[in-house]
Amino acid sequence: MSSDAGSLSTPKVDVFIDMGNPVLNRTVDGFLKTASVAATRAAVEETFRSLQRGHISSENLEHAVKRICKEGAHWGTVGGVYLGVDYGIASIRGTRDWKNAMLSGATAGALVSAASNSTGEKIIIDAITGGAIATAAEFLSYLT
Repeated sequence: MSSDAGSLSTPKVDVFIDMGNPVLNRTVDGFLKTASVAATRAAVEETFRSLQRGHISSENLEHAVKRICKEGAHWGTVGGVYLGVDYGIASIRGTRDWKNAMLSGATAGALVSAASNSTGEKIIIDAITGGAIATAAEFLSYLT
């Protein structure tokens, strides 16, 4: 009997675009990967909603396409900013640990919030949330 029985493997998808700078390379890679996941999620949600309604109109389809693009661009930007900042912090500190994730998540949360026309307290809350999520993800990665 094979020792692989019942195991799942993680698909590896790598598209490399050389921007001539390691920070830009990580940022673009993060954008593309995160945007594709977010767009897929939005597409599945919109498909589910169409199935619930029982029909697809051109208005529904137009709304779905706009939402897919918007979600992909938004979350792709978050992922790209996070990975770019994470790479920069790791280069400066000379180490990769949960502190990098916390600082990168907080920075990405604050920048995306500010770019979304948020102000004051909302930017701080988004920075705290970004830092907390990134730190939790880093701690979870230690378990695997």
